Amino acid sequence: MGVLAVQPASADNTKLFHDPAPAEGGWKGLAKLLEALTPSVDTSVPLTASQITTRISAMLDRRENQAALDIIEKREQQNKEQQAIGTDVQLMFLHARALSALGRHDQAIDIYRNMTTLYPELPEPWNNLAAEYVTQGKLEMAQDALTMALAANPNYGTAKANMGEVQLMLARQSFQDAAQLGVKGSQAKAKAASGILQP
Repeated sequence: MGVLAVQPASADNTKLFHDPAPAEGGWKGLAKLLEALTPSVDTSVPLTASQITTRISAMLDRRENQAALDIIEKREQQNKEQQAIGTDVQLMFLHARALSALGRHDQAIDIYRNMTTLYPELPEPWNNLAAEYVTQGKLEMAQDALTMALAANPNYGTAKANMGEVQLMLARQSFQDAAQLGVKGSQAKAKAASGILQP
């Protein structure tokens, strides 16, 4: 499969992705004849919602964040115009991921919070909401969000690991506060917690 090209704004606005045409083989005369007979209407099979979110996720994994966000917003607009029934939960989640990757944390938090209200049984939005809170230094809120992620799925390994990190950050913060109040040994414990938190 070739590289996907992102459609420029001036091109056909009905497609989200434009895959390259297959490589031309032999039989050029027949190919030209068939091309001449090709209908002028787009007869390609549209991508399923799952295929679209898979491609967007891959774009985010490759750090093509702005291009992914552009496609997400275009897809959301298409869904709105088509008055699609229900909510595309995966698209919503990817929207928040793209916003976060672009440093638009408050907007990402808004989407994750909305998801936790609409779909409290999904652990991933809770986990990612916690990660957003950590970036803002809101450790207690991050811990609460991770508690909800683990309530939704007690075997969610990523949330367990993140909970450990947040608890270490809170412990370091408590030891630093205790050290400022003159409690002996607290500074060393804060330093030890910082050492564990280093990658």
